[in-house]
Amino acid sequence: MANLPAADSLEGKFLIAMPNMADGRFENSVIYMCSHSDQGAMGLVLNQVARHLSLKDLLLQLDILNDETAIRLPSKVSNMNVFKGGPVEVERGFVLHSDDYVLEQSTLEIANGVCLTATLEILKAIADGSGPEHAILALGYSGWAPGQLEKEIQANGWLTSDADKAILFDTEFDNKWHKALSALGVDPAMLYGEAGHA
Repeated sequence: MANLPAADSLEGKFLIAMPNMADGRFENSVIYMCSHSDQGAMGLVLNQVARHLSLKDLLLQLDILNDETAIRLPSKVSNMNVFKGGPVEVERGFVLHSDDYVLEQSTLEIANGVCLTATLEILKAIADGSGPEHAILALGYSGWAPGQLEKEIQANGWLTSDADKAILFDTEFDNKWHKALSALGVDPAMLYGEAGHA
C-alpha cells in the first residue's frame, strides 16, 4: 500500500470532535495529530486533564524530584497540567513541545515547530527549568488502525483543521474545543448533521 500523499496526511493538524461524537472518551476533544499514514494514525488529546495527577506528583513518582527539590519547583512547572492523551498505553508519557528543546535521537519534529519527545530526560529538563518554553505532557495516546480515522471523518465524527500553536499550548484547556471551532468560523450549534470537513 502506498503512503498517503502529504496533502492527505493529517500529521501536524487538529482533529476536532463533532458534537455528536459517539465515543464518550472523545467528547468535545481537540487532538493534535502526531502521525498519519497508510499504517494508521496517532494523536494526543489536548483538553482532557488527568485531574487525579499533577505534574509535581508525577515527577515525585518518577524520582525526578524528591520532597526537597519539589519545594523549589518553579511555579510554571508546578502548575502544569497532566493531560489524558488517549485510551492507548495510558501508563506511557508523551510531551508535545516547542522546537527550542531537542534531544538528539529522541525528539521527533512533527510540523511547524512542534515536536514530540517521550523520554524521562525532557521531564528532568522541564523540572529544572531547562526544558522547552511551551510543553504539554500527556499520558496515553489516541490511535487508529489503517483506514479507521478516514472512515470516522467520512461518518462526520471529526472536523480537521490546521493546528494553531496558540490553541495547542493554551493553558486554558477548558476552552480549546470552542476556540478550535471558532478558528474555523464554526458555531457548535450549527454542526449537527453537517459534513465532516472544514
